[in-house]
Amino acid sequence: MRNRNFKLFLSYRFLFTFAVMMMHTVVSWQVFALTKDPLSLGLIGLAEAIPYLCTSLVGGYTADIFERKRIALVASAVFGSCGLVLFLSTLQPDVFPSHNPWFYYALIFVTGIARGFLAPSVSALFAQVLPRELYSNGAAWNSNTWQAAAVAGPAAGGLVLGWFNYMTVYGSVVVLCFASLVMLLLMPRYKLPQVDKRENIFQSIRTGIRFVFANEAILGALTLDLVAVLFAGALAVLPAFVQDILKSGPETLGYLRAAPFLGSVIMGSVLAARRPMRNAGNNMLWCVAAYGVCIVLFALSRNFYLSFFLLALSGVFDSVSVVIRSTILQLLTPDHMRGRVSAVNNIFVGSSNELGAFESGVAARFLGLIPSVIIGGTVPIFATAATAWKAPRLRKLNLQELQHAS
Repeated sequence: MRNRNFKLFLSYRFLFTFAVMMMHTVVSWQVFALTKDPLSLGLIGLAEAIPYLCTSLVGGYTADIFERKRIALVASAVFGSCGLVLFLSTLQPDVFPSHNPWFYYALIFVTGIARGFLAPSVSALFAQVLPRELYSNGAAWNSNTWQAAAVAGPAAGGLVLGWFNYMTVYGSVVVLCFASLVMLLLMPRYKLPQVDKRENIFQSIRTGIRFVFANEAILGALTLDLVAVLFAGALAVLPAFVQDILKSGPETLGYLRAAPFLGSVIMGSVLAARRPMRNAGNNMLWCVAAYGVCIVLFALSRNFYLSFFLLALSGVFDSVSVVIRSTILQLLTPDHMRGRVSAVNNIFVGSSNELGAFESGVAARFLGLIPSVIIGGTVPIFATAATAWKAPRLRKLNLQELQHAS
């Protein structure tokens, strides 16, 4: 934390994530209030996943050949612009089709394009800010910062909406996005590593994909997280749980939406001081299975406090998985390939949040809200057993040895 540029980087991450989480929480509430259909919550995820999947590999290639800070600035400004449109729609409802859910799907679609470029550039920028020997500790602090914002953002979105109105929420999003851009502007420019200029864009992207699929530890970690997030997406249908099962309002949504991230912050603080690196592979496998158990029990809960506790506990286990996976990627990826490998990681893990939201919405529509979440929670448990069998290198992985390797 003596590193000034790392503190600026974390400040950017906190402010920007806070704004995005506020916006997504309130948009999901607004869309469900308009439609009363859980499928509409899934369509929000699909609206972001489609452009994200289409642009992520190109975004990874771009992060390896262009200045990463500049890419992050432009992509973050796009998010802020979408927040500004939402704010203006509350001032001029006759000008903007704010009573049509497709208006919100379109804006989320635009943020999906921006995110396809933003995620790999930010991940690659992280590795330039810190020296290699601080990657695992830095990954814990980076995860802590993101999770803290992910706790505060949804809670603030629900509370501000409950106390005030949509205009106040979206106005706050615009201000926070602008503040995050200031943090990025204060950071210095970093020189790009040398890349093979003989490769065209398609060859370069293929090189990044081949690297990931040839590394059993990376591939196993990404696949495990993909399955867990894709099927155990209880957060996507939370508005329906709050309104139909708990019979409550947007304040409750904000608290429950923040619960898993609160658990992640608590565990992340522990991991920053005591990292699970020696038996990292086994730790990750057990935590993903425990995450699935928490989701199953949440689906059976009818009490707000029990639901809050179970979601927070799921965040505790998820935090361990996130830190280990992030450290694996940083330690095993060459510097000149970080953008492309990050893009593949984002397709596996990042887009699975949105695709998981779509899957959850569809499953809730056709199987019922509670059965769909129970089935989704059991999938990570079986996936853990399959990964332990098919990826023994991941199971035996010792990141402590990798961190001290040259």
